[in-house]
Amino acid sequence: MRDRILIVGAGLAGLFLALKLAPRRVTVLSQAPLGQAAASAWAQGGLAAALAPGDNPQLHADDTVKAGAGLVDPAIARLIAEEGPARVLDLIALGVPFDRTETGALAQSLEAAHSRPRVVRVSGDLAGKAIMDALIAAARAALHIDVVENKRARALLQDANGRVRGVLCENGETFEAEETILATGGSGGLYAVTTNPVEAMGQGLAMAARIGALIADPEFVQFHPTAIDIGRDPAPLATEALRGEGARLINRSGEAFVSELEARDVVARAIHIERLAGRGAFLDAREAVSSAFPVQFPTVFAACMSAGLDPRVSPIPVAPAAHYHMGGIATDVWGRTSIDGLWAVGECASTGAHGANRLASNSLLEAVVFAHRIADRLREKAAPAALAAENAQAPPHLPDAPRAELRQLMQTHVSVVRDATGLKLALDRVDALCNAHGRANALVAARLILTAALARKESRGGHFRSDFPDAGQPHRSFITDADHAAAAA
Repeated sequence: MRDRILIVGAGLAGLFLALKLAPRRVTVLSQAPLGQAAASAWAQGGLAAALAPGDNPQLHADDTVKAGAGLVDPAIARLIAEEGPARVLDLIALGVPFDRTETGALAQSLEAAHSRPRVVRVSGDLAGKAIMDALIAAARAALHIDVVENKRARALLQDANGRVRGVLCENGETFEAEETILATGGSGGLYAVTTNPVEAMGQGLAMAARIGALIADPEFVQFHPTAIDIGRDPAPLATEALRGEGARLINRSGEAFVSELEARDVVARAIHIERLAGRGAFLDAREAVSSAFPVQFPTVFAACMSAGLDPRVSPIPVAPAAHYHMGGIATDVWGRTSIDGLWAVGECASTGAHGANRLASNSLLEAVVFAHRIADRLREKAAPAALAAENAQAPPHLPDAPRAELRQLMQTHVSVVRDATGLKLALDRVDALCNAHGRANALVAARLILTAALARKESRGGHFRSDFPDAGQPHRSFITDADHAAAAA
């Protein structure tokens, strides 16, 4: 096993990377049966790529930079925009049935903060599921891939030189490897209201932080404006494509209160304010979609109907929900982290592509582009001198009660609007939970977010401080290994 490549995570980024690594032997660890507990399968909007006449990668890159509120790396924005169309063709070759126009061209929709319609979809709101279905089928058929299901990684293994040599899983089981790639997803499960699987609690972020990997911009969490507010955990999502089709955001009196195609952080705050004021927030698709709802947006329609709400005749109650972590494990343009032998891809990584506010449908794009780039680096890479992995100790589990308390703390104090008083209160309580229950991965991840949010005394993108409402000078947050010791203590 030591001569293999190990991928921790079996969402879109992990499986696409595994397929691209052929003929290298790859082991993929999935914390659940394939297709479950992966946020990729729940992605509704689709994948952004400049494929239509009148569009081009520079326009897409410009939109990405603008949405990111001053923190997107323009070179990375251009990179993902230029490589995106080829990755869409890769997915088509794997059997993803993207929607087509009557002439057979790819149908592309408009989403918030895009200047052109460029989001490829499947059956309106089934892109994530369709992509994952195709990748799972291909991975199961691939002779170079071994998928190991129901294995949850807890800690990274290192050799005497500090090089990462694999992972330690629950029950003390180890998987050693020549190269290890974290594709563990995001941190939305740290919040009480989230569109993510509740298992997504920043475990990759915490595992990397424990061994001193550089972490970038952890304070930037994106809240999707239109989670369907029907009291479910996780909250079902009303895709942004609905607003692209003309659905309107209204309050209880039927009044519009924000432009539907503003950037996500603007719309999320506007909805948050309406709800706090008692006016409520609703997505009205009665005219824009109407009777076509079951066909155009089957996932949203089913979620609404299961709660006794018919979106063809009634507006959909919505609320902001933790959706995507723009920050993560810092990587270079090839997906390498600051630790030898460790790579990161997908939502757990911070490549510089999303800045302070991810542009809609750029997440799947970034995942496949960087998966392809990592594969290009590792496919023919010569193995370094092998040293045995040293023993590692797994962090403690976080029991149900403190886990629920943590989620509520994050929801209350590190959500759409933040201030120093709430951040300090939450940070003190997380420290107390660490003292009582040990430094569980979820607590380490939460503390990284809290510490960076408290340190950033300005408002920018997804990070809005009511006590510092204005933007300062653009700067990224980088937490070094010395800071990790404090952040994980």
